[in-house]
Amino acid sequence: MTEDVRADGSGPAADAGAVLPLPLDFEAHYITHQEAFHDYALVYLGTNEAAEDAVHRAFLEILYHWNALLEESNLQQQVWAIVRRVVISQALISFRKRIAQMDSNVGLFVALSKLPPRQFDVIVMRYFLNCDTRRISWYMGVTDSTVDYHCRKARERLGDAVLHLPGKTKTETKGNRA
Repeated sequence: MTEDVRADGSGPAADAGAVLPLPLDFEAHYITHQEAFHDYALVYLGTNEAAEDAVHRAFLEILYHWNALLEESNLQQQVWAIVRRVVISQALISFRKRIAQMDSNVGLFVALSKLPPRQFDVIVMRYFLNCDTRRISWYMGVTDSTVDYHCRKARERLGDAVLHLPGKTKTETKGNRA
């Protein structure tokens, strides 16, 4: 028995894994820009596999919003923003995984890797990348006060995590902060 319902040879069998046709203008955009986007992602992510994954994710998002993007006054700027956001997101995800494996005698890196995404992003951008509040708010698309809130909450969580390490008392930990 065969799984092809037209095994009698009356015509080509439908391919269940066939790719649905893409809008022609989207295909042209993909062909034109895929290599440059890949090169950009490669600089940030370091491996072809990671760059390919990021560009694939970006183009899926672009395709999802394609009709709305076509109505924008500057299509390329909007597409670039999507690619950039996806690449940065992928880099942060990778960084979060690596940071959880770093060794710290106070458990800071493990605590950092457990922060909610926005708090993690704010801490990384402010203290690892030395970005100011205005720049962080622009990247994240939130207000300055929201950035300050996420930073304050993240610092509280990190402080609580470091203070509650097994074998440490609050007094011992406070004495080691200086």
